[in-house]
Amino acid sequence: MTSSNSLIFLVSCCFVLATAIKQLPLEQTHHYHTLQLTSILPSSVCSPSIPGNKRRGSLEVVHKHGPCSTLNTDTVKPLTVEEIFTHDQSRVDSIRSRLAINTGKKDTLGSKASIPAKSGSTVGSGNYIVTVGLGTPTKKLSLIFDTGSDLTWTQCQPCARQCYNQREPIFTPSTSTTYSNISCASTECSELVSATGNTPGCSTSTCVYGIQYGDQSFSVGFFGKEKLTLTPKDVVNGFYFGCGQNNQGLFGGAAGLLGLGRDTLSIVSQTANKYKKVFSYCLPSSSSSTGYLNFGSGGVARGVKYTPFSTSQGGSFYYLTLKAITVGGTKLSISPTVFQTSGLIIDSGTVITRLPPTAYSALSTAFRAQMKKYPLTKPLSILDTCYDLSKFTTITIPKVSVFWDGNTNVDIAPQGILLANGASQVCLAFAANGDDSDIAIFGNTQQKSLTVVYDVAGRKVGFGARGCT
Repeated sequence: MTSSNSLIFLVSCCFVLATAIKQLPLEQTHHYHTLQLTSILPSSVCSPSIPGNKRRGSLEVVHKHGPCSTLNTDTVKPLTVEEIFTHDQSRVDSIRSRLAINTGKKDTLGSKASIPAKSGSTVGSGNYIVTVGLGTPTKKLSLIFDTGSDLTWTQCQPCARQCYNQREPIFTPSTSTTYSNISCASTECSELVSATGNTPGCSTSTCVYGIQYGDQSFSVGFFGKEKLTLTPKDVVNGFYFGCGQNNQGLFGGAAGLLGLGRDTLSIVSQTANKYKKVFSYCLPSSSSSTGYLNFGSGGVARGVKYTPFSTSQGGSFYYLTLKAITVGGTKLSISPTVFQTSGLIIDSGTVITRLPPTAYSALSTAFRAQMKKYPLTKPLSILDTCYDLSKFTTITIPKVSVFWDGNTNVDIAPQGILLANGASQVCLAFAANGDDSDIAIFGNTQQKSLTVVYDVAGRKVGFGARGCT
């Protein structure tokens, strides 16, 4: 080979090598998020995800203590991140206890109506709220919506023992022309056993309900029937609900709870003829944004991919089958039996996704390996993979994706991968269960900005990207 040819060969090789090096980052970007640090930090300004969205059948969802919420901080002091996690763990423990009772296992611990959803601290943790109307004339009430509960209830006057502070005036059934009490002898009264886990009582022939949550919050009162107004054109007459006259707990100023479980007394079942047991929601990506809660299939976007309910599970919870997790495009080495052993539910009321320790260890290890350029810092309560990002304005993080049964792949939004307690403590927003046999939970942080569709009649849950911001 002549020196001239050698030079051409050398230049050609260098060009190919340089091109390959230049293209590599472009390929890698498919598996990474590059974002401004401020996008995962709390904001004091409300930025609605769907400005001016007033379409029929859509309820707005907001974070309870965020700037878009009507529940001001004067009503109740917002919880710290540590307090939210403490109460979140109480909820998780409560779910495990309910499952242990139901399974007999040992407890180791057509039309569409949409309601805006707001995020807040629900039943002791970080949940979301919607505003509905109750009674005639209609009274506006902000309720926590919860896929892990069945009975819908609100505080009622007179408060026989105690009522906690709430933002709106407490509902007074005696002033409504459409309210009526439910008899102790009714079928609906007996259905409270499965909806609440407690046997109902009886007071002068009126059915009395009682429900308690994992953090010792509770509501007790008369079981009633009333007109529920989702939107002016979406009204549910004769809706069964709890009229609580003795209530206590960390409900963050909300007037009560909207039960979206699978029991016969849930709003999903009570409106089956109208909405065909289909509802969907999008949880806002931050507390300063808004999302939505829709009833019916009319507003479900195209492109939603579905995964079936786990066939072996029943009850109120929504069981799904998790197959695999990827970090930065690489599938984690987790035996399928790990997820089969634990089982999994999707829950709007649990804040942080709980994984079997074996699965979480693989996730954390892979995430840390791809975040080496950022300095680690102290853990934040149950979150043990945390970074000090105070010296960065832009960060690059690996994408985290979950693979469900039915070949359904869901990319978690950046705000669902990281949770910030200020720029100096930004953590991987997943946690480990105590044991691989504990039920896994796909929590609301990981559901942020996704369209999540519950087709209860079809026994499946769907996921779509970019449902809200």
